Amino acid sequence: MRAVVQRVTEGSVEIPSENYFASISKGMVILLGVKENDTEADLNFVADKCANLRIFEDDNDKMNLSLKDVNGEVLVISQFTVYGDARKGNRPSFTDAAKPEIAEKFYNLFIDRMKENLGEEKVKGGLFRAMMLVKIYNDGPVTIIVESK
Repeated sequence: MRAVVQRVTEGSVEIPSENYFASISKGMVILLGVKENDTEADLNFVADKCANLRIFEDDNDKMNLSLKDVNGEVLVISQFTVYGDARKGNRPSFTDAAKPEIAEKFYNLFIDRMKENLGEEKVKGGLFRAMMLVKIYNDGPVTIIVESK
């Protein structure tokens, strides 16, 4: 499992075809990719790591605080393209990404685990397999990759 974590001042997802909109203020936008053969242990590791990742500044301007410490929110977006392999040719291969039915299950379980870590009201998501418009106001910018393997 791979999470591209971006510290944000705000973030949102819009899906015009579904009349769907979700937004967060200070926190993280997580672009989540599920890999073929990921397990629930991988999911728990990545979710717990993201919830406790100390990427927010303390009073001394040191990245020393987590989402929990700053009462931050999280927006989780399913994104199989984080497993795009562009080493050969010019068109990325996505063979490492999990099949949609598996990825959707893990995406939903990831959101549930984040809600366990942070609270129901602090976690929002997009819609699996939808074409989404995602706004990310990266703060810093700070972008961290969290992987289970």
